[in-house]
Amino acid sequence: MQNRLLNLILVNVLTCGLEICMATSIIYIPPMLLKAGVQERFMTMVLGVGPVLGLILVPPLGSASDSCCSRYGRRRPFIWALCVGMLLGLLVFPRASLIASLISEQHQHELKVLLLVLSICVMEFSGQACYTPLEALVSDLYPGEAESRQAFSVYSIMLSLGGCIGYLLPALDWTGLRASLYLGGQEAFIYFLLTGLFLMCILSTALINEVPTLRAETNTAGSRRLYKVCCWPFGLFSRAQTLKYAMVSLVKVMPRLWSLCSQIPRVIMRLFVSKFCSWMALMTFLLFYTDFVAEELYDGVPSADPGSPERLRYDEGVRVASLGLFLQCVTSVTFSILMERLVECLGARVLYLSSLTLLALSTAIMTISKSIILVTAMAALTGYTFCVLQILPYTLTCLYHSDQQVFFSSGKRPDDTSHKQTSTVYQKTNGCLNSHGVAPPVTKLSVSLSHNGNVSLDVDAASDNLQPQRGICLDMAILDSAFLLSQVLPSLLMGSVVQLFSSVNAYMMCASVLSLIAVLFSSRVIFTREEMQMLQ
Repeated sequence: MQNRLLNLILVNVLTCGLEICMATSIIYIPPMLLKAGVQERFMTMVLGVGPVLGLILVPPLGSASDSCCSRYGRRRPFIWALCVGMLLGLLVFPRASLIASLISEQHQHELKVLLLVLSICVMEFSGQACYTPLEALVSDLYPGEAESRQAFSVYSIMLSLGGCIGYLLPALDWTGLRASLYLGGQEAFIYFLLTGLFLMCILSTALINEVPTLRAETNTAGSRRLYKVCCWPFGLFSRAQTLKYAMVSLVKVMPRLWSLCSQIPRVIMRLFVSKFCSWMALMTFLLFYTDFVAEELYDGVPSADPGSPERLRYDEGVRVASLGLFLQCVTSVTFSILMERLVECLGARVLYLSSLTLLALSTAIMTISKSIILVTAMAALTGYTFCVLQILPYTLTCLYHSDQQVFFSSGKRPDDTSHKQTSTVYQKTNGCLNSHGVAPPVTKLSVSLSHNGNVSLDVDAASDNLQPQRGICLDMAILDSAFLLSQVLPSLLMGSVVQLFSSVNAYMMCASVLSLIAVLFSSRVIFTREEMQMLQ
């Protein structure tokens, strides 16, 4: 237990560091692109490139992680690879102008914009994709329904704490520091801090002891062969050959991934649609809140000359927006601490639907209000929605995997005998969570029944009750794909919507409408076993 707790702390250290970088990027990416001369419509499109890459690559990465047998564990190799991409983005993004000037004086501006776009895409994809193996690692450590909710509450607290720090850094004025002047300004100084902090967080993951999978420990000949097939290149090949083998394996897993995704259980599909609509509403608010405050409330102009009143007002609006998002994370931390008790008192359904209703109300008030204080207060309230969306979808996934026979059934109610047998098996194997559990012992069952002379009939009956076990990282990757897709559509469309209405107020108006749509679809999510049994 103590070892699991230490692992959870170490995982969440990286989670916090990752969220610090992502939160700071949400603040700086839109203003940096607009200051570089990128039009609003193209700026929003750039924000969608990273999520599009995630939509393509995160599900196969999740499936590959479920079947990975490296000596470093199933999750950490993927976490480390994605962290390298995040580091590259942190290094290049604030220094795009300097690097462009070193490469070419003639095409300095075009190179600067290109480096900004590339670093943003790498940073957004690597950062967002890294959450999937981190979430799977948390579920590996705490597979049960109740303990997984507690673990993901800690996960949400660390995310919110990381957001607090990430949003607070840009809200402070660092330009007076000698180090800031030496490094080239506030943005360069902040990203220097982020790089050092993130490196320390990555090093902490080297101390994690991943929970060994039961699948790799089984004594069957087939499992031993699978283990050897997965692991033998790591001992014989060089790093380059290992990377090549990993890429080939990733390509080969695509047909299997398509087969798995084409048979998504009904509960996962409903949760996917709900999460997609919910995060699309929240991300429309998060991605464009700084630009909304700076332009709508402060009348700033991002493309104005440096030092001009319009540019100074815009920079001041960005700092005030950072404060609003900081208060959002403070609210999220508070509700994350109280989440366990709130679920017991009110239930998961009430919390989920109320959080989306509050988001619709808050963004509607922002649309019509010109008060800085009121808008900041409404931004702080959205932390409740952020907390709920970070905890409940993943704990629901753990609930579904804790009893796959009930939640992943085709809709036909099993007979009482088979249901009792399956329930007993799931209790003994902890629900086969994360595909770590051992399948019901068909071989032992056939031997014991052979004394009764009913080998063939009973083995067939046992095999009929078996359901193919879905890896939880695959389903979490599917849910994270909903999160990534929720950023793609606003990124592609919101720039055109703002140009159509000639006002950045359209950001908050769209967020409010999307929140109401999310309430409608979230009402169809399955939250308990009783609700699932009523549908069967």
